[in-house]
Amino acid sequence: MKAYIKGIASYLPVHVEYNDAESRITKKTGIYERHIAAAGECSSDMAVCAAEKLFAKYGIDRSTVDFIILCTQSPDYFLPTTACLLQHRLGIPDHCGAFDFNLGCSGFVYGLSMAKGLIETDQAKHVLLLTAETYSKFIHPQDGAARAIFGDAATATLIASEHVERDGLGSFVFGTDGSGGDDIIVPVGGMRNPAVTCPSVETVDAAGNIRTNHNFYMNGRSVISFAQAVAPDALRKVLKKAGLKREEIDYYVFHQANRFMLESLQHKCKLQGLPFWNKPDLCGNTVSSTIPLALEEILSTVGAARLKKVVALGFGVGLSWAGGLLDLSRTLPEKS
Repeated sequence: MKAYIKGIASYLPVHVEYNDAESRITKKTGIYERHIAAAGECSSDMAVCAAEKLFAKYGIDRSTVDFIILCTQSPDYFLPTTACLLQHRLGIPDHCGAFDFNLGCSGFVYGLSMAKGLIETDQAKHVLLLTAETYSKFIHPQDGAARAIFGDAATATLIASEHVERDGLGSFVFGTDGSGGDDIIVPVGGMRNPAVTCPSVETVDAAGNIRTNHNFYMNGRSVISFAQAVAPDALRKVLKKAGLKREEIDYYVFHQANRFMLESLQHKCKLQGLPFWNKPDLCGNTVSSTIPLALEEILSTVGAARLKKVVALGFGVGLSWAGGLLDLSRTLPEKS
């Protein structure tokens, strides 16, 4: 029994913010617009929309879902677990397991690995993996650098068991460097620095971006250096585990941070001329949702039959990274 991706769907908030097409940051990042969650729109609301689209898109019977995994760093509440609320809102039977996990840009790959573990140890047969983030709510309105990059989104992926011998998900590799935790952080709001006891302290950086200690902060230079350092080795390990050469891969799908970083990583990983997704222009960096958003679009344009060997690689907040090999050839046909 092996775990396979059976379908992917997504939800993007209605409101769109447009970047100045002539600005330096837009030309460098390649991000022209981002979808932003409404004032009362939370991660669970977006996850519900993505899941409902998944069920409708592939004709999936929700009663067959026996586990929900939600990747989010912007949950509705500290407690209860948002995945538990989603079980109820989606009308999934109560024999379903459910949990959240807190990871950013590597989260989707981690989620696939956990779904594989549940299925291939016969603990579940149909896992609903959800990603949902409202990073825009962490970002100061006058932090132009961060606001121009990040967008909100949610995705829903069904992973199910197949009675075959070939792996549908595998060759996973993981990495963590907590010494870089301060490079991507919201300093205030958790138990270390509770919002009720920490006064807001405003700072202005050299470029004029304003933020407080209650807002999202990213050290862009450090994060780029981190990605350039870990991605080539992670890719090498995935390929070695899979027993494959670079040119044997049908598609490379890395976390869609921004165009500049992706171009740099394509060069560092020696993937020039190979199928490599670099398209953050209309959504921006949607954190754990970037890889499944890309996979959904690739499936619709390339077709499942031509996607038996796809490398997914995520990296970011933590600092954390993860990669794996995906076979999308058993994705369900869409309902007409």
